[in-house]
Amino acid sequence: MLELNDHLDRKPANLSGGQRQRVAMGRAIVRNAQAFLFDEPLSNLDAKLRGQMRTEIARLQRSLATTTVYVTHDQTEAMTLGDRVAVLSAGELQQVASPRALYEQPVNLFVAGFIGSPPMNFLPGELGDGKIRLPFGEFDLPDRIAKAAGDRSLVIVGIRPEAFEDAKLTQPRDGSFQFEATVDVTEWLGSELYAYVPFQTHKAVEAKLAELERQLDSEALRTQFVVNLDSASRVRDGDTASLWFDPTKMLVFDPESTENLTYDEAEATRLDEENEADRKASIARARERASKEGAAA
Repeated sequence: MLELNDHLDRKPANLSGGQRQRVAMGRAIVRNAQAFLFDEPLSNLDAKLRGQMRTEIARLQRSLATTTVYVTHDQTEAMTLGDRVAVLSAGELQQVASPRALYEQPVNLFVAGFIGSPPMNFLPGELGDGKIRLPFGEFDLPDRIAKAAGDRSLVIVGIRPEAFEDAKLTQPRDGSFQFEATVDVTEWLGSELYAYVPFQTHKAVEAKLAELERQLDSEALRTQFVVNLDSASRVRDGDTASLWFDPTKMLVFDPESTENLTYDEAEATRLDEENEADRKASIARARERASKEGAAA
């Protein structure tokens, strides 16, 4: 099961980090425990090996279908391995939900900033006369967001990097907002391109965002938002890029309580139910495969 047959004659000192982790998992599995506890099992492995071990753990968990509590500071591990994820900040529970519900329906600023890579962009939004003014432009406020914001004149707006598009590659959709932005730095990664755009933040939300950075163990660097563009984009350092995004994709947070004002409990519940159905189907497929392999043997 652990694919260690070729290493049975080796001593622990002669095993790699990933092989030792698999031996440790084997010690737990043979006890036929009702639950497994993983306490940051991959923290001492290099990036490539962590990726390999994540898939091994996921495969074993689906095969064994044993309840597993997995503790990690790595949000990638939490998102890829977790069926339900509990996000804690300073020992206080912030939200428990499926990975997708956490990503699309975070309950507050901390969860929104912790989940996602690159992280969500947070910008000051000034409201008035049915419009919202962000650092890169002003546009009509969508009804859903206007209702959520109430009579507030200032909010923190959250926009995922992938919500932006290069206007030279894709036509803006109806209701979208197109704007020009001067790009500071770009990172081309082969499958995607990150472009970083500096902006001036609002003094009233600056302290709250600085506090969030401390909670997320981030360094306070220059204020900028990042857009995740198609790798075919030719936006480069110093360019004035033409970008667009769908304003209905924005999340709006209260600058005082940090609550997500646009949180949709019904949608979060739907995402959790979908995730649970997918989990059960995955376990059923794993058991079916194991049964066929056992019959063939």
